[in-house]
Amino acid sequence: MNLIRTDSLVIGAGLAGSAYALHAARAGFRVELLSLGQPLEANSDRAQGGIIYDVSPDPAKLAADIMTAGDGVANPAAIDQLVHEGPEAVRELLIDELGVGFDRQADGALHLTREGGHSQRRIIHTKDTTGHSILAAIAALVDATPGITRRAGWTAVDLLTLSHNTDDPRDRFEPLTCFGCYALDPATGEVTAILAKKTILATGGLGGIFLHTTNQPGSVGHGVAMAYRVGARLIDLEYVQFHPTVFYQKGAQPFLITEALRGEGAVLVDAQRRRFMDKLHPLGSLAPRDVVARSIKLHLTETGEPCVYLDLGALKPEFIRERFPYIYASCLAQGVDITRELLPVVPAAHFSCGGVHTDLQGRTNVRHLNAIGETAGTGLHGANRLASTSLLECLVSARATARADLVELRGAGAFRQPEPRTWQSPALKPDPLLIRQDLSQIQQTMWNYAGIVRSPRRLARARRILLQLREDIQAFYRDCHPTRELIELRNAVQTALLVVHAAGLNPVSKGCHYVTEEGL
Repeated sequence: MNLIRTDSLVIGAGLAGSAYALHAARAGFRVELLSLGQPLEANSDRAQGGIIYDVSPDPAKLAADIMTAGDGVANPAAIDQLVHEGPEAVRELLIDELGVGFDRQADGALHLTREGGHSQRRIIHTKDTTGHSILAAIAALVDATPGITRRAGWTAVDLLTLSHNTDDPRDRFEPLTCFGCYALDPATGEVTAILAKKTILATGGLGGIFLHTTNQPGSVGHGVAMAYRVGARLIDLEYVQFHPTVFYQKGAQPFLITEALRGEGAVLVDAQRRRFMDKLHPLGSLAPRDVVARSIKLHLTETGEPCVYLDLGALKPEFIRERFPYIYASCLAQGVDITRELLPVVPAAHFSCGGVHTDLQGRTNVRHLNAIGETAGTGLHGANRLASTSLLECLVSARATARADLVELRGAGAFRQPEPRTWQSPALKPDPLLIRQDLSQIQQTMWNYAGIVRSPRRLARARRILLQLREDIQAFYRDCHPTRELIELRNAVQTALLVVHAAGLNPVSKGCHYVTEEGL
């Protein structure tokens, strides 16, 4: 078995993972940067609306908006870190160094927009492709930075710990300690051990365990599942945010419709053009995401209609084409001209507000294992994420975690990197048809029984189905040579069970976790 030794192993190359890699490499440390796909195949690339850049003299207003959106159960310390460190993190890397082409007004000032849950305009953007603009710039910088080895297409299989992966029996008495991971090399199809002093989970979200999602393919909570298997603490997994507006058309590939459309004046209507949100929340179409998604779900259930609509009638056609070119072109390709027609939308799984529990320096309860970005659960989002906090969280958490790690890496402490047990791969090849069928069953189960509206009865049924499916998949996994698709399936069923378990433990409706006795 091949061995790779490094200082920092970053699993995931979205904005959080890439930003961490930059901080570590610039300090002189070796970094291995793994990603399932190519550099821009990350959820960060799909972020449309923008990133918060609040340089107002009163950050308390942003803090209050985050807490309100989080339904009062967010972590005040995590909010405080974001609102105070966020502006510098954005200015330092994105504006001053990378020169990301954020939209500006005629006088050269940054153009600020507003999204649902925000009390004022404080979001900067590049049209409606902000995530792509940011990630493309940072990916180019990563590739030009010495010390970073990018391994695109590599799949992390399992984390290495002293408790599980060495032959020294004395290691079982050590505290839970991570020293890297097993990873599948796409070039050879074999498993390589990557030994690291620090391992950082930056694998993004888990929306792929649901039938409808805004996430990149393969986003099934890889970091959550791997962390769980080695004993890491998880938190708030019941709080899965469903984005209210995803393009809907039978037979068409769904795609995100940014909340910034509503921030600029679009409103939600039904098939009769009635503004149904106005009677459900004081903010109407700009209510927090959980409220809007749940209201749409209820409306569709009551009316039997397949979707609701965004009415852009208050926006001038030239403004739509200039401000939202990606959405305009994408809808037009599906035969919908949003400058003249209603835009059909439905909710879809979007963001995991919980994750692998960490402190504000990314530390988990497993020594030398960190988590950042969406994979981490600091409590920042509480029960529901405020719009355009996700990219900012990536920057702030990556910087804070890297700084703390660099202190340790420069210190006199020893980082044990024993040679792990050799990976033994069975020769049997997995059946791709069975993998696709099992993944589809997971997604259907989660969408039907653990989605926007939940009930104890539905969650109990989901748990029974998923427990049996996990047993079948584990037996299947033991007898087959690992592939990306098989690893994804194994992690998907584990993540799904963890979400259902967390939802079942919490009988209180909060934010995007909504429980009813009978369900809808």
